[in-house]
Amino acid sequence: MPSDVRSFVEKTELDAFQSTPLRYRHPWKLIMGNISKGNVCVVGDALHPMTPDLGQGGCCALEDGVVLARCLAEAFFKKSNEEKEEYKRIEESLKKYAKERRWRCIDLITTAYIVGFIQQSSSKFVNFIRDTILATFLPVQLLKKSDFDCGQLK
Repeated sequence: MPSDVRSFVEKTELDAFQSTPLRYRHPWKLIMGNISKGNVCVVGDALHPMTPDLGQGGCCALEDGVVLARCLAEAFFKKSNEEKEEYKRIEESLKKYAKERRWRCIDLITTAYIVGFIQQSSSKFVNFIRDTILATFLPVQLLKKSDFDCGQLK
């Protein structure tokens, strides 16, 4: 660690740090809940808070941005003089975004939770399964989670 960074950390009083708990959203809340309503849509950590066990939280937020931009670009690409028609296109674009992102987010938050549970288990049985069986194929499966095509921005 660079000396100036270390010095900054050492001089910072403990009460200056703010700690917030990790958030988790149950997958069924995404299955059953509304992601978009009218011209409002939930994105980023508001949509998919997850534990850091996959390292995909920030990537997922970037995916959100690309998919949302692509969906909204389609709405704004078509010119219209009528405000009501433009509002309807925006609403449809947000619904399209929600439909595209829902299952990807459910997959990531569920996987992060399961991986965290397995990694932090104090059960000898779970640790044995993790170290002997899961260790051989789990890394490949988790790496596949980072391979997501957001589509092309035009």
